[in-house]
Amino acid sequence: MSDLNPPLSAPASEYVSAETYFMRPRKPRYWLHILLLLATMFTTLVVGAHMEYNFQHNSPAFTVGDEFIPLFPVGWVLAEPSRFFLGIPFSAPLLVILLAHEMGHYVCCRYYHVNATLPFFIPAPTLIGTLGAVIRIRSPIRSRNALFDIGIAGPIAGFVVAVATLAIALALSKPAPPGLAPSDLDLGYPLIFHLMHWLMTAVAPSNAVAALPLNRVYLHPMGVAAWVGMIATALNLLPSGQLDGGHIVYALWPRAHRYISWLTVFALVILGQLYMGWRIWAALVAAMNIISWRQRQAPDFPGVQGTRWLLGGVALAMLAVTFTRVPARVVAPSVVLIGNNLLSLPPLSPSFRPRARLLRPPGQR
Repeated sequence: MSDLNPPLSAPASEYVSAETYFMRPRKPRYWLHILLLLATMFTTLVVGAHMEYNFQHNSPAFTVGDEFIPLFPVGWVLAEPSRFFLGIPFSAPLLVILLAHEMGHYVCCRYYHVNATLPFFIPAPTLIGTLGAVIRIRSPIRSRNALFDIGIAGPIAGFVVAVATLAIALALSKPAPPGLAPSDLDLGYPLIFHLMHWLMTAVAPSNAVAALPLNRVYLHPMGVAAWVGMIATALNLLPSGQLDGGHIVYALWPRAHRYISWLTVFALVILGQLYMGWRIWAALVAAMNIISWRQRQAPDFPGVQGTRWLLGGVALAMLAVTFTRVPARVVAPSVVLIGNNLLSLPPLSPSFRPRARLLRPPGQR
């Protein structure tokens, strides 16, 4: 009969476990989250107010005026603060779409006990008034299942809200008025816009918008918010680096992640011939690939379950219906003819067709 308590080869005091220390999580900086949210509300309301004003007065959706920052008419809005209310139909759904995306990540992080921050909104004086929103993950992700779920939860949540927003926007849109001047910026609609328009045609064929092709529809500002949500979903689902699509690929197929990431960069470089913005994204994605060259996003074992491979197909389908080769094209930048001299901005796409205003020198008739 064996002895269950064999003699120790050293004094018992040497086998006392060492003290264990736990790092206390950082306190959330709620003030920073609120400040960035309020700033993003301001910038998106400025942009949305001008869109709604143009929509109500049958003016081109995007027009470059005399504002200091093109397509960001903050002076025009501040001249009559009541105009801020005009921006709600664009600002509110856009912020909800971005919030849904980031909260999808955040809720999954909490489920898997991964330390993550609340969303940080990024205000910017741009065409859409923001650069999006992000959360910061502060602890390791301990399994490929967790990595997959955290990566795909955001795009699914944001996509669902964006589709609902698009459905409402199409119902609020109207036929383009006769003689409507061309907009200074044309949006490129992804496949989901055409699918939703076709569905509207099948459900309500008598609707005035359903009877027209999309290029003859004056899209409501909520539709522009849905467009931003779809483009954001497509960008996040690109299968590269630390993007959501990169997390999904790593979780499903870690060995192929590096090769697929660089193939994505190569594809973006090629698409840059159609739209200059893809070259910028190619540079950003390449930088992420270099920075995270040897970083392991999750342990290799155990692998993911079979149902997650089906969800991977869902992610690929979402990328297919939200991606567009040319998200936007400049139709008429600030082009001015002074005498016989032409001053213009460089086009963003080969389909550029300039429109010019002739300003004669003083004294010339």
